[in-house]
Amino acid sequence: MTMNSRSAKFAAFGLAAVALLVLPILLQATGSNSWVRIVDIALLYVLLALGLNIVVGYAGLLDLGFIAFFAVGAYLYSLLASPHLVQTFAYIAANFPDGLHISFWLVMPLAAFLAGVTGLVLGAPVLKLRGDYLAIVTLGFGEIVRIFMLNLDRPINLTNGPKGLSGVDAVTVFGHDMSQRLTISLGDWSYTFQSVTLYYYLILAFVLAAIVVSHRLERSRIGRAWMAIREDEIAAKAMGLNTRNLKLAAFGMSATFGGIAGVLFASLMRGVYPESFILMESVMVVAMVVLGGLGHIPGVILGALLLAGLPEVLRHVAGPLTAMTDGRLAPEILRQLLIALAMIVIMLVRPRGLWPAPEHGKSLSK
Repeated sequence: MTMNSRSAKFAAFGLAAVALLVLPILLQATGSNSWVRIVDIALLYVLLALGLNIVVGYAGLLDLGFIAFFAVGAYLYSLLASPHLVQTFAYIAANFPDGLHISFWLVMPLAAFLAGVTGLVLGAPVLKLRGDYLAIVTLGFGEIVRIFMLNLDRPINLTNGPKGLSGVDAVTVFGHDMSQRLTISLGDWSYTFQSVTLYYYLILAFVLAAIVVSHRLERSRIGRAWMAIREDEIAAKAMGLNTRNLKLAAFGMSATFGGIAGVLFASLMRGVYPESFILMESVMVVAMVVLGGLGHIPGVILGALLLAGLPEVLRHVAGPLTAMTDGRLAPEILRQLLIALAMIVIMLVRPRGLWPAPEHGKSLSK
């Protein structure tokens, strides 16, 4: 790498960093927090897509139940940081009269570990499955987890069933509750950060950490081994790779990302509900990875941002179309139709994704 290219690379990273720092402030200046919240949700989808990219993009294992790990992290934090357990169990109420209120920073590693173990539990029985069979089994696993959470309100009310869990604690950073505004004053100048803006920076920090981890995994020996399994599992096994343990590692690492995203989601929304973990959410995350470019981190990020933000942009298109049909077509149906058409067109024009991974072996093909 020449000095000029290195300087250009650092300049690009610097501009991107400044843009990411300034973005929520510019959106907040519009007078509405809705756009900042949309960006927060988009960043959560980026985190989910990066996690799924490990098992789908690197290892080549189609997982349609990934949203289950998202639910594991969200429900764990909601149970440990809300008054629900105190209201349900007399023993807990007697020993913790003010509620559990376990810190976000303590629950986060616990949720990552629990989601990782759940990923290993899912991966162990399906190691010999590939393609459509693996997709069907993982799809069933995701639905089992969702239905389990939906019906675990009797005989013991653990998840509160369809009503979900509310009153979840916000994150506390350096003693400041992030559900409250933060005003910074320097002399005569002062600026107030809204709660959604504070959460933007928190989620962005986790996304950047996930990008670094994903990049290091891609360049590591285990990452190259995953890609060998993706290209040809029989050849990889013949070269001495332990495909069983490598697949389990992919499921476990991918699920860890989902658990972390779930904790952030529950804290941001101040609650958790079963409708957030339906099958369509898993399909959307898979679509983000495929649309952006399998196994390519920048492509996955681009796909996640587009599919997470596109429904909100299309909301302004769906409204006039609904009026043209005299309300016979609901805006939600029109938005899904427009998203599906956009994905079909993109996959026809760019079958390898919007930003595919660089091709290898070009010199050999010459």
